[in-house]
Amino acid sequence: MAQIKTVNPATEEEIASYDMMSEREAFDTVEACHKAFLDWRGKTHEERAPYLKKIAEALRANKDELAELMTRETGKLLKDGRTEVEICAAIFDYTAEQGPKVLADEERTHGKGKEGLVSYQPIGVIYSIQPWNFPLYQPVRVLAANLMAGNGCVLKHASICTGSGLRLRDLCLEAGLPENLFSVLLIDHDTSDKIIEHKRVRGVTMTGSDGAGRHIGAKAAENLKKSVLELGSNDAYLVLEDADIETAVKFSVMGRLYNNAQTCVSAKRFIVTDKVYDKFVEAFVEQMKQIPMGDPTDGDTKLGPLSSQEQLETVADQVKKSVEKGAKVLCGGEAADRKGAYYPATVLSELAPGMPAYDDEIFGPVASVIRAKDDEDAMRIANDSRYGLGGGIFSQDQERAKKLARDHFDTGMIRINSFGAADPNMPFGGVKDSGYGREHGGFGMKEFVNIKAVFMP
Repeated sequence: MAQIKTVNPATEEEIASYDMMSEREAFDTVEACHKAFLDWRGKTHEERAPYLKKIAEALRANKDELAELMTRETGKLLKDGRTEVEICAAIFDYTAEQGPKVLADEERTHGKGKEGLVSYQPIGVIYSIQPWNFPLYQPVRVLAANLMAGNGCVLKHASICTGSGLRLRDLCLEAGLPENLFSVLLIDHDTSDKIIEHKRVRGVTMTGSDGAGRHIGAKAAENLKKSVLELGSNDAYLVLEDADIETAVKFSVMGRLYNNAQTCVSAKRFIVTDKVYDKFVEAFVEQMKQIPMGDPTDGDTKLGPLSSQEQLETVADQVKKSVEKGAKVLCGGEAADRKGAYYPATVLSELAPGMPAYDDEIFGPVASVIRAKDDEDAMRIANDSRYGLGGGIFSQDQERAKKLARDHFDTGMIRINSFGAADPNMPFGGVKDSGYGREHGGFGMKEFVNIKAVFMP
C-alpha cells in the first residue's frame, strides 16, 4: 500500500507515515460527507454558529501542541505557529459572529413592487485542495466559511503536513462537529482529479501555484463546477521618492521573511525609485545580513528552514539561473552548509525580465530589488507582472499612496507603510495569474452558495 511520509525539514528525520486511501475509500468519504451535509443544511445560521465557536475554543486550548506539530512538519518558527493558531481561532469566531448577518435572506421587489426574496442556500460538498505553508490556516479559511454556509468539506492537504490536517479534523470532532462533515483525503493527484469529477462534489477551491491552479481550474470547468483559486504571486513593494526609509526597510525585511519567506502574499519584488535607491538598498542589505537563521523552536531564530529539501533545491536553482542571466548577489545566495533545508536571507539586484527573480515567484528568503526612474515608473514596473495578489507602497503622503493603491495597483490587496498577511474582516484574493474568487471579509461565505431568487405574485 502506498504511503505518505512526513519529514522534519530542520533535522531531516522522519516524523510519521500514513497509508494512502484507495479510490473506493476516497469516494466513500465523499459520500459520507454528503450524507452529513443533508442534516447540516437543515440547521439555521444561528444554530451553526456555536459549533464554530467551540472549534475556536478547541484550537486555542491546543495552541502549543498544534504549533509544535506545524514546526516539525514544515519548519515554520514556533512563534509563527502559535500566531497561526490564533488567526484560525479568530476566523472561526468572526464567521460565527458575522455569518448569520452576511448570509441572511434579503427582501427585494420585482415587477411593479411585487415581493421578492434572495436566499443564500448551501450546495453540498466542497473539495478543498491546500498547500503546506500554513498547515492550519489554509484549510481553516475554507472550512469556517463553508460550515457557516451549510456545506460539507473534504480536504486534500499537502502531503508534508498530513499530520496537521488530520489533527484539525480530530479537533473539530472533539469540539462537537458532526462526524464526516469535515474529512481529510489521503490521496494522489490522479484520485484527486476523480474527486473533482465526483457527482457529490459541488465546488472546488485550491491554493497553490499558478501551474497547479490551471490544472485544477480546467478540471473543475470541464465538470461545470465552480472553483475559487488563490494562487502564487511576486508581490511588488514600492519605495517611492518620499518614502521614510527606516519604515520601508523595517517592513520590507519583515514582509520578505515572514513565515520563513514562504507566503503567497509576502513582499518579493522591491521596486525602489532612483532618488532613494542607494539609501534603501544599503540599509536593507545590512539588515538582511544580520538575520539569525537556525532552529525554528529557538525563540531567537528569525529564519528557519524551508519546508523541504525539494523546496530548497527549487529556490537555489531560481537564484542560480537569475545570476547566470546577470543578477548581482548583494548578500546570501548560497545554501547553508548544514543539515536541514536552510537557505539564508538573500538580496539580488541588477534584475531584468527573463530572470526567475524578476518574472516568477521565489518561495523562499530571496528579495528582488529593482531600480525605477521615478514614482510613475515604479508603478509601471509593479504592474508589469503576470501575477496580481498583493503589494505595498511606502510613502509619507498616505492619501496619495491610497489613491495609487485604489486606482492603479493591479492586485487584490495593497498594504501602505506596513506589512501583514490576512485579516478576517478584509477580503483575500487576487487577479490575473494569482487566481480568482475571494476569501475572508464575508465574501468567502458566499462563494459556494446557491443565490436563490424567489418571486412572489
